Amino acid sequence: MKKTLFVATAAAIAISLVGCASAGSLDGSSSESTSGDAITIGSANFSENVLIAHIYAEALNDAGVEANVKPNIGSREVIVPALQDGSIDLVPEYSGALLAYLGGDDTAFSSADVLTALDDVVPEGLTLLEAAEAEDKDTLVVTAETAKKYNLVSIADLKPVAGEMVLGGPPETKDRRAGVPGLKELYDVTFGEFKSVDLGGPLTVAGLNGGDIDVALMFTTQSAIAENGFVSLEDPEYMSLAENIIPVLRSDRTDPKIVESLNAVSAKLTTEDLIRMNREIEVDKKDPQKVARAYVDSL
Repeated sequence: MKKTLFVATAAAIAISLVGCASAGSLDGSSSESTSGDAITIGSANFSENVLIAHIYAEALNDAGVEANVKPNIGSREVIVPALQDGSIDLVPEYSGALLAYLGGDDTAFSSADVLTALDDVVPEGLTLLEAAEAEDKDTLVVTAETAKKYNLVSIADLKPVAGEMVLGGPPETKDRRAGVPGLKELYDVTFGEFKSVDLGGPLTVAGLNGGDIDVALMFTTQSAIAENGFVSLEDPEYMSLAENIIPVLRSDRTDPKIVESLNAVSAKLTTEDLIRMNREIEVDKKDPQKVARAYVDSL
């Protein structure tokens, strides 16, 4: 699927880079010598997105296209403007989250419907390439002890007890459908307090295990859920949409070699691949670029 699109952005967002694994900052500095034709791949500030950015880079380099990764740029509210102003050329995105960000059809839930709706609403300036089968959805998790204490199976079960609980998530949780607004609108669930933590990272895990937060936003592919015996709450009202991995490329960089390489990755990438590679990074502490290299070698 391809579509030319335009991104409406908040012009006042300042772009900053948190960390740098294989390239420099958004101001143009770099630890590597790059040509003007090099593709700059940005990532959000969580390990899975960094991993996928490196997978794209390794695949492009194998195809003879110079590619560099600028990891951990920030949230979508930062990344989308970075794409528009040319600070980066490519990002791995999540279909449902991007659709919600762009204000698309809020009745689209399945992978196919979300991709169709996304194709309709994303404005010009960027190009959507083929989406992968791989999917990573937002999910609300609790400890097994909390689930047992309050008989929690579904998000709906939180309604009578959420007022006494603390919800943990990244700052944008307060404004996104898969967060405070969606909880209120779809489930009539309002938490007593919200604490800003990392997105399913060490702070989130420590907060849940230590009792500083009671419910946390995480990703379905994160190894920490199984490693800690957390319970992922069911989402019968589809607060979280389908979230297929999809490359978003600046339209002025749609060279056939680039498009073919990225679509080939999407044709192979599965949810099981993500779960396995996330564990290698999060539990085995392997370098994301090395994990990406091994994956591309296996294709």
